[in-house]
Amino acid sequence: MNERQIAFIALYFLYVGVVLVFHTTIILYPFRLLTTFLHEISHAIACWLTCGSVRAIKVYDNEGGVTSYAGGCRILIIPAGYVGSAIWGCVFVSFSGGRKTSTGAAGVLIGVLLYALCFAPNKTMVLLNLGYTVMLSVFILVEWKFFSPILNYVVLFFGVFVGIHAIFDTYTDTIRRTVLRSDAYACYEQCPCCLPKCVGVQWAILNLLLQVVGAWIAMIQLSDE
Repeated sequence: MNERQIAFIALYFLYVGVVLVFHTTIILYPFRLLTTFLHEISHAIACWLTCGSVRAIKVYDNEGGVTSYAGGCRILIIPAGYVGSAIWGCVFVSFSGGRKTSTGAAGVLIGVLLYALCFAPNKTMVLLNLGYTVMLSVFILVEWKFFSPILNYVVLFFGVFVGIHAIFDTYTDTIRRTVLRSDAYACYEQCPCCLPKCVGVQWAILNLLLQVVGAWIAMIQLSDE
């Protein structure tokens, strides 16, 4: 294990500690809204991939959100929110290991943030998406013109927060309690053989595994080979 890998592991667990301590505070409120957006855009992506059409994507200041759509495969669209958030977290963590990959991850996120504004966004989502677009653009500029590495740290934090928040949300909304309007309950309605809490457990395990996979890929990027 080289010095870069040791530094990555140390920073990863430092970020995990920060997220666990400040997760519910106002300090990380903007990141909770970002995770809500990624949850909703994941529903939208699943809808597009199954030949459906998205009518509106909205994020509310109470950290809720909604994606209005027509058509598509409902059994795939419903779980895409929680699972998709975990995948985003995995991608950010795995791409944080290199300068070009972290820039690519930030660029893709900027593109998604801007494209989502084409689907009847509300005021909160407009401000959120434009704010993150400006912030990420500034970090990319700083990374390539003034100081490096910095974007790696930003993308890694995004990945850790989104991944941890996805696990936390999955637990609170689908395992600890059963919410009739939750995605897990909607999955149960589509497939009655699997109870909502059972669905939540499966999602939580998948979310945790995706974080491990993301860290493993980043470690490979940082290896000397």
